[in-house]
Amino acid sequence: MELSTTSSHKTSTFVPVAGLSVFALASGYLMSLIPLSLPSFGLELALAPWLASMFYLGLLLGATGIEPVVAKIGHRLSFILFLAALLATILLMIALPQAEVWMLARLLAGIAVAGVFVVVESWLLMTDNAKQRAKRLGLYMTSLYGGTAIGQLGIGQFGTQGLLPYTLICILIGLAILPPLLVRKGQPAAMQHQKIAWRELRSLSRPAVMGCLVSGLTMGPIYGMLPIYIKNQTGNETQTGLLMAMVILGGMMVQPVVSFLSTRMSKSLLMALCCLLGAASVFMLITANDNITLAVGYSLLGASTFALYPVAITLACDSMSASKIVAATQVMLLSYSLGSVLGPMLASAFDQVQFSLLMYLGICLASTCIYMLIKSFRAPGDQQPQAT
Repeated sequence: MELSTTSSHKTSTFVPVAGLSVFALASGYLMSLIPLSLPSFGLELALAPWLASMFYLGLLLGATGIEPVVAKIGHRLSFILFLAALLATILLMIALPQAEVWMLARLLAGIAVAGVFVVVESWLLMTDNAKQRAKRLGLYMTSLYGGTAIGQLGIGQFGTQGLLPYTLICILIGLAILPPLLVRKGQPAAMQHQKIAWRELRSLSRPAVMGCLVSGLTMGPIYGMLPIYIKNQTGNETQTGLLMAMVILGGMMVQPVVSFLSTRMSKSLLMALCCLLGAASVFMLITANDNITLAVGYSLLGASTFALYPVAITLACDSMSASKIVAATQVMLLSYSLGSVLGPMLASAFDQVQFSLLMYLGICLASTCIYMLIKSFRAPGDQQPQAT
């Protein structure tokens, strides 16, 4: 019998949040480290967008196959398994610094990270209370982005050359495994698990699916290409780490606001406002001529792009019972992953354009803003489940 969880069972937030926070420290450092460390391993910088796309292709593949694993062994053991698998991919990269090996390793890492996300998101969202879901997801996103932002500071503190940065990341992932390994209580209880039938996918909110897709289209290039863009812009690794930290810090700081507003206004309109803020931040960055403006612009860019996913996924879960949350989060992660695979390749097409990456992000955010505005006016009550 397949297993899932019931909302009547009291689940602990400590294990998923503690493990996720340490994982985020490692992941934040790793995401910026990989493109910046390529020359030290004798690899070409042109490999960076391909590595990003391979990672998100793994995320896409993982999103389609995580549910049976969670159903079979439960949330706690799944969390341990996926973190251990991620650790193994990093050790593989260190042992064999070759382009083909790194691409394979990032593909497998994407699958493992998909497992981490689905496990933690569904662990926290297993409740039928919409306000509690929004509060827990706000805690989740704050822990994820807070840890990721702090992880960016490792670029300036420990550098991007040699084995030391990767060794530190391996240690952090090992520490992330400890909470689910040592704390055996508090995971979701077992019950009959329900999948989402293909015909039910049509009932999922289209703005929710689009929000996750655009989140991937923007986040893929931000993680995979923005560190190189900023380094070329500033010529300084320490400043690169600080500005990347500002991007993610902006994403972290906006989470309580998003959590508060998502239960009090149309979620489609909220996503439209986030995209409008992002388009404005791109204009600010293009016209910036001092470091303070750059810092503010990048933090606003992070606030806008990092806000899309939590709003979209809560909108999708509004129409789902607790027993279908794992399946719903898989579908949303699938949409996000598809965007993340395409994002770096689409952004690469802007390489010959002035302010290349920023122009790509601006176009994505502005067009999505228009789409979400149209949807919010057509269905102003998307506070409730909708099938538009």
